Amino acid sequence: MTEENHENLEEKLQKVIYLLQKYKLVEGFVRLQDTPEPELIESIIRKRNLSSLQQALDKLHPADIAHILEALPLEDRMIIWGLVKAEQDGEVLLEVSDAVRQTLIEDMDSEELVAATEQLDADEIADLAPDLPFDVMEDVFRSLPTEEREQLRAAMSYSEDAVGALMDFDVITVRKDVRIEVVLRYLRRLGELPDHTDQLFVVDRDEQLHGVLLLNQLLVSDPEATVAEVMTRDTVKFQPDDKAEQATHAFERYDLVTAPIVSLDGKLLGRVTVNAALDFIREKADLEARNQAGLSEEEDLFAPIWKSVRNRWAWLAINLVTAFIASRVIGLFEESIEKLVALAALMPIVAGVGGNSGNQTITMIVRAIALGQVNKDSTSKLISKEIGVSIVNGIVWGSVVGIFTYALYHDMQLGLVIALAMMLNLLLAALVGVLIPLIRIKLGRDPALGSSVLITAVTDSGGFFIFLGLATLFLL
Repeated sequence: MTEENHENLEEKLQKVIYLLQKYKLVEGFVRLQDTPEPELIESIIRKRNLSSLQQALDKLHPADIAHILEALPLEDRMIIWGLVKAEQDGEVLLEVSDAVRQTLIEDMDSEELVAATEQLDADEIADLAPDLPFDVMEDVFRSLPTEEREQLRAAMSYSEDAVGALMDFDVITVRKDVRIEVVLRYLRRLGELPDHTDQLFVVDRDEQLHGVLLLNQLLVSDPEATVAEVMTRDTVKFQPDDKAEQATHAFERYDLVTAPIVSLDGKLLGRVTVNAALDFIREKADLEARNQAGLSEEEDLFAPIWKSVRNRWAWLAINLVTAFIASRVIGLFEESIEKLVALAALMPIVAGVGGNSGNQTITMIVRAIALGQVNKDSTSKLISKEIGVSIVNGIVWGSVVGIFTYALYHDMQLGLVIALAMMLNLLLAALVGVLIPLIRIKLGRDPALGSSVLITAVTDSGGFFIFLGLATLFLL
């Protein structure tokens, strides 16, 4: 194994950054020199330094190159992208995030895009298709063989959240009446198996799936036995219109590496692999994280300022409105705060703890929804459970804050008021934390979208109102 293979991803990134900075520094120095032939010298320096960068990039996996591109500012990214080998362009475009992919595609002309896309399989082209110009996709369609063209058309016909969108057409099929020895000879002639192959698919002449032949079973079976005697008939399989999220749960539950995708009449269409399932899970988690923070789309870390502003402004505007509401709630109790200044120092505690508790509840509920654990019958039990948790937390932590308040201000009533206010706000946070994602699901919306913004708004305004209202009622 070479030294480069031992380097971790961060070391690879730092090495590329060092070579890039060295190139830019030397190039800048040459431009400052008063020489008779500055263009010639600059050309020599550029070739020498860029060749070092080129050699470093040539040794990297496309996924590593993608990570490096995502970690570089736009100007540096374009320099590195220009040095990536043409035969790796397509694989790198698949690996980078959607936001970074757009910047790379904008830097390529139609011929480069077509050349990069032609090197990919039909299912991979389908992943890139939404980001490619229409004329490029037309050229790609025309350049593909008939079989791959039909596969691409099929892959693009499914929605992003369907199993069909994850389908891999690179499968190995065998007949059930052939001997194991024949299958082994067939595999040896192939020379190479598709990635993540742990089983062969047993079909008849009409491509009807009858079972699977596990590779570990194939290797230890009697060469004279037939496939029918060794194959597994009961296997996990999916239809292309099944929800991809449910399929990924099955991969996790049954420790699958691959699984067949069949039509309604049982015809083998393709397969879904564990790497496709993991990619879907990662993208789903990334989407939920963005939605909870109120980001409308994936954002390039080094995107232009105005583009980032547009991505973030909507929920910031909503947050601003809720902040005004919270300020008006405080304004209702200005006289109370003037008479008892301690209220101003204590009320952020009630709101802050309520917001944290509400976010914990929402995170649990959104996760349960994603795992398919929430249904109509369980809603009331979820609310009861979260209310129970908030009561216990309210008693425990309300008592702690109450004692702390008494120690600071030597006012027993004030300590009791903040303890009661904290418990009531935690109850509000629990109730709203369950209802917000459930209501959004019922309205056909993403349960995670802006949830943290909404729960913070409710617990802030509610916490201020409860605490200041109780203080006004019992202390003033």
